[in-house]
Amino acid sequence: MTLLVKKQARERDREVVERSSNSLEASGMADKLAPEKRHSFTHNDQKVFEWDQTLEELNIYINLPENVPKKLFYCTIKSKHLEVGIKEDDIMHVTLQKRDKGQTWPSPIMGQGQLDPYATDIEQKRLMLQRFQEENPGFDFSQAQFSGNCPDPKTFMGGIRST
Repeated sequence: MTLLVKKQARERDREVVERSSNSLEASGMADKLAPEKRHSFTHNDQKVFEWDQTLEELNIYINLPENVPKKLFYCTIKSKHLEVGIKEDDIMHVTLQKRDKGQTWPSPIMGQGQLDPYATDIEQKRLMLQRFQEENPGFDFSQAQFSGNCPDPKTFMGGIRST
C-alpha cells in the first residue's frame, strides 16, 4: 500500500515539474504576445486612464495628481462597480480578473473610451494568438497573422479550456 502511494507521489511530482517547465517555456513566448501599447481614454484633451488586456485580466492605469499625499489614494472594486479616489502612488494600476476568460473588452468602463472597430479587431487577433500560445506552449505564435476576420477567442472551436 505505501509503495503504491509513493509511486503516485513520484508521478505527481514529475507532472508538476513538467507543467512548470512547459509554462516557463511558454512564458517567454507569451511575453512576445503581450499588449504592445496601452489604449487611452481622454476627456477634454486630458488623459483619464490607459488600459490593456490579456486573456484573463484587464489592467487600468490611472495617472494620479501631483502634490497629493500618496496615502490618500484608494480603490474599491465590487462586482459591477469600480471606485477610484485619492489614496497613493503616482500611477494607480488596477487589475481586474475577467469572469469570462478570452472575452475581448471594448473598454474597461462601460460607455467610456470604446475602441474603434479596427482597434477592436487588432485586440481580438492578439488575444486569439495568446490563446493559441497558452494551448500550444511548444509553438511560437509571435509572428503569426490572421487574414480576414478573426474568430472570437472566447468561443472558437468549443471555447477556452479553464484551468
